[in-house]
Amino acid sequence: MARVQAPDGGVMTANPTRVGADPRLKIIRPAPPPARRACAECVQLGTPWVHLRQCLTCGLVGCCDSSPLRHARAHAATTGHVIARSIEPGENWRWCYVDEQFV
Repeated sequence: MARVQAPDGGVMTANPTRVGADPRLKIIRPAPPPARRACAECVQLGTPWVHLRQCLTCGLVGCCDSSPLRHARAHAATTGHVIARSIEPGENWRWCYVDEQFV
């Protein structure tokens, strides 16, 4: 297992033999850049967020795991849309919530 610096400042482990080989990659659909850079659920609730993630199945934008309400992870858990990407400037990575690793 390799230790990888996470965009949120933490450290994650990545299994280099599995990165990019996730069978869930087939659920990825073309997701255009979001029209609005905000977590809609946080906006509705009036809560803050730290970073934003975009679902690569339906395009929903939610807040990251460092945010108080973790809407992107909740979306993955309730819908099965388990691959998300960062939409933070300068970041280009995807995350699988099931395998807890970059894909």
